[in-house]
Amino acid sequence: MKRTIFTHNRDSWSLVAVISVAFAMLGLMLAFESQWALVAEIAVGAVTWFVIRRTSLAGRAQRAASTQPTLTNILVATGCIVIAVLFRSDDYSLLMLSTVLLYAVACIGLNIQTGLTGLANFAGAAFFACGGYTLAYLLRSTTILSTFAIVAGGLVSAVIGLVLMLPVLRTKGYYSVLVTIAFGVLCSSFLQVNDGLGGAQGLSVPGLHMLGWDMSSSPSVGGSDVSFYLAYVLVSLVLFLVASMLMRAVEWSFIGINLDTVRSDETVGISFGMNLSRWKVIAFMLGNLIIGIAGAVYGGMTGFVSPAGATFEQSLLLISIVVLGGIGNTLGALLAAVLIILVPEKLHALQEYRTLIFSVAVVVILLFRPRGLLPRTLRDLSSVFGGERG
Repeated sequence: MKRTIFTHNRDSWSLVAVISVAFAMLGLMLAFESQWALVAEIAVGAVTWFVIRRTSLAGRAQRAASTQPTLTNILVATGCIVIAVLFRSDDYSLLMLSTVLLYAVACIGLNIQTGLTGLANFAGAAFFACGGYTLAYLLRSTTILSTFAIVAGGLVSAVIGLVLMLPVLRTKGYYSVLVTIAFGVLCSSFLQVNDGLGGAQGLSVPGLHMLGWDMSSSPSVGGSDVSFYLAYVLVSLVLFLVASMLMRAVEWSFIGINLDTVRSDETVGISFGMNLSRWKVIAFMLGNLIIGIAGAVYGGMTGFVSPAGATFEQSLLLISIVVLGGIGNTLGALLAAVLIILVPEKLHALQEYRTLIFSVAVVVILLFRPRGLLPRTLRDLSSVFGGERG
């Protein structure tokens, strides 16, 4: 018993140490303006990651993240809030932090589809854009509350996903992938030619109002102005935590077992009388609901939505984050979002090679770490089957 408690505490402190180092590196990355300083930090970060992976610290931290989700969420929330407070007047840094969180939320939705169920969705950006366009249309045309408009963005994406599942369920393998790619291209083309939705120029999004707070205005705290992006960081953080808890609840329940069966062996599922189509539809709609909500908040934050956000390139960006971070891992999605979104944004010389970087990163990861930087851990499902968890 004492040995178990001691190991448990060591795992917890290992997780605290690893996440603290990660957020310290993130804070420095946001603070540095010099390109050479950024390159040096990335090199130090790579060496630090290599050292951590070579020691028992990584295994203990990963075990703690899997068995102690509450502690993990508290650490992530604390790290984001500390960075947000330190950069409270810096519009650019807070915008980047919120963008990273929202893309991580969208990738959690993709992880439910791909990581848990094995459904490949190469139209993630299209559903992301659907959420943003729904928000823009409702706020411009009605007097609906911003909160309801955000939820509506997720629901519209989920319903469109339901319609898309009709041809997806009739295909398998590469053909189902082609269906999602075709839908993404069709969605982008439709948005470009539809004048009612702004055409190629897109739509402006009115400022959001949540809980009586005008999120487009910069408040003054203690006599100093605070960036209005601070509110979006807090909203994005809440969405990330809720999405993470939702995915874990699904994964560690009988729903997750059914989805795992769909992903790993459909023949076994059919032999046990499972309705595979139903579980695929549930996973696809739930994932798109999360993606659509993230897209709606992103549209409200940037104040603008356009067809450029629904392109196949943007969908590849989301897939890159999922693969790089580790399929089925929410912390991995956050780490990969930092690497894929923030690093090219800060290193200006790499921006025009962004797509090439995504492609190379995915190929390298698939060759040398096919399970991603933070692979999904095995679950103890004894509680699901009525036993005691150790």
